[in-house]
Amino acid sequence: MLITGGRVLVDSGAYLENGAVLIEGDSITAVGPREQIVEQAGADVPRLDFDGTVLPGLIDAHVHLAFDGGPDPVSTLQDSTDEVLFEGMRRRAVQLLFSGVTTARDLGDRNGLALRLAAEINKRRTPGPRIVSAGTPATTRGGHCNFLGGEVSGDTEIRDLVRRNVAAGAGVIKAMATGGGLTKGGPKSAESQFTAEELSALVDEAHMAGLPVAAHAHGADGIAAAVEAGVDTIEHCTWMAEDGGLDFRPDVVKQIIDRGIVVCPAVSPHWQMLPRIFGEERAHAMFELVRRMADSGVRLVAGTDAGVQRADFDGLVPALSFYSHLGLAPASIIDMATSEAAAALGLGSTTGRIAPGYSADLLLVDGDPLADLNALKDIRAVIAAGRRYDPSAPAE
Repeated sequence: MLITGGRVLVDSGAYLENGAVLIEGDSITAVGPREQIVEQAGADVPRLDFDGTVLPGLIDAHVHLAFDGGPDPVSTLQDSTDEVLFEGMRRRAVQLLFSGVTTARDLGDRNGLALRLAAEINKRRTPGPRIVSAGTPATTRGGHCNFLGGEVSGDTEIRDLVRRNVAAGAGVIKAMATGGGLTKGGPKSAESQFTAEELSALVDEAHMAGLPVAAHAHGADGIAAAVEAGVDTIEHCTWMAEDGGLDFRPDVVKQIIDRGIVVCPAVSPHWQMLPRIFGEERAHAMFELVRRMADSGVRLVAGTDAGVQRADFDGLVPALSFYSHLGLAPASIIDMATSEAAAALGLGSTTGRIAPGYSADLLLVDGDPLADLNALKDIRAVIAAGRRYDPSAPAE
């Protein structure tokens, strides 16, 4: 397939004007000036001429396909059989794909359903983005998301769970370092769950298998413990204190930067509602902590927590507007949802860029997203692993 574009995003904030991308199978084979690549492709290659912008497919680094995004996703999950859940997950995968997401990191499901879905997508049996799945997330007895089946205690049980996820094909290991609001009656969001020794055992076992660790951490103590244990990404990272306040720790932020740990704030697509939920003053303070992390040099990547309440599976672009609100430049925000996210997921040499040898994961949009991120909503086509999808029509 040959795709020509008015603009092709070939590097951070850098367009190739009147460019072209040549695809063979599921990979990009050439990128360059339109006339040059057209000549290289020859006359028999299927061609898509486009006047807008061609950019890498987007990456949502934090989703839960097993949740439906409804008012009570946990009850819906608990009341559903695995087969009913799986059918819903298929639909939500299509929703992600048609919103421009060609890679998604699923950070916790039930009974390996996300791994099963990833295998179907890889075999082209169903449309969807590439899925990097955590499988069953590790939590404590009665801990956050215990209903997903990952309750463990002590070094042996923790290592056994990691090994089971590795054997099942997980691409990341998820640890619930603190509580969370989704689990009724569970530990509070600011409350730490695992001991330092337990977190270290989990990270050690995952790293021995070559897998990164993503730590759900709202509380400042839990964030500090996750950093000390050597996790690779911190999810949410809201710096909550157990007294109900916020406890931003510059010394821990420095460790996050020095150790190359990536933070995924997992911003809701409906982030504008947060002042009504938490109050104007607290919401503003929470927003400022993300800004302070960005200003300090923390590497941030984009994710939505899709599946929890008020988090839809077509919400990545609306969630990106949060970072515009903080004052980040569109080029940096696009990097957070493409090249930076790919690197954080261990896919930095696979996707997230338009370059020869990379997976043919592309997004074609009208307008100029470097000038206005809203252009990312005007999707003409999505290319996932070399296959074209038209969001306005059934998948091919």
